Amino acid sequence: MSRSRAATPRAARGVVYPETMPFLFSLIVLVLMVFSLVDIIRRDDSQVKHMPKFVWLLLVVLLPLVGSVLWFAIGREYPENGIQLGREPRQRTAPSSQPAAPPARVDTRTTEEQIADLDREIEEWRLRQEIEKRKRDRGEATDSGTHAE
Repeated sequence: MSRSRAATPRAARGVVYPETMPFLFSLIVLVLMVFSLVDIIRRDDSQVKHMPKFVWLLLVVLLPLVGSVLWFAIGREYPENGIQLGREPRQRTAPSSQPAAPPARVDTRTTEEQIADLDREIEEWRLRQEIEKRKRDRGEATDSGTHAE
């Protein structure tokens, strides 16, 4: 005989009983605590940050959830290039054929020297404008003098 849907237990249908939630939470905290303790014990003292290893062990044992989360968040030293996952490394692209830009020139002049240089440039620009104006005035004067005759 076939069993009806009403007769199948809820766990077989993928329904979790509310009574099992504290058990699952406790199991997750216990597993996290064990991983934290093993990680703390296996680490070298130079790889432990902020507190001595013994204090981290006490914190994880006395406050399993908080201590474990804090250990993995701030107490443990991670490698410089981050945690290595089992991924294939990226293929490096060939270097570009264009030459690299030259490094930017650093100005070592003082502020006063820079201001003085700018003043000289402004004066030079003003003088060039005045010379051009005089050339134009002379050119107009000679042009108008030749046309009047």
